[in-house]
Amino acid sequence: MSVHLQIADQIKKHRQAQKQFQQMDQKREEAIEKAVSEAKQGKPFTTTAINRITEEMNQLAKLYQLPTRKLVTVEMVKIYALRMQK
Repeated sequence: MSVHLQIADQIKKHRQAQKQFQQMDQKREEAIEKAVSEAKQGKPFTTTAINRITEEMNQLAKLYQLPTRKLVTVEMVKIYALRMQK
């Protein structure tokens, strides 16, 4: 394989990873919004789905030098929900 084809293949893989990362980021934001909504209503919630997506994103980020995301705690969601209610 020529160098040009190898570079083109790497760029294609990186772009695909970026697209996948953005899709996962959207799903993560939706999961966060759901948890915040449940917290505002006083319903029980977990951060399991958020952090599962976050871990997948961080694995992809390490491979393709993308920004990592922090894991979310229940306490973080509660604090954010309180701030949103004020």
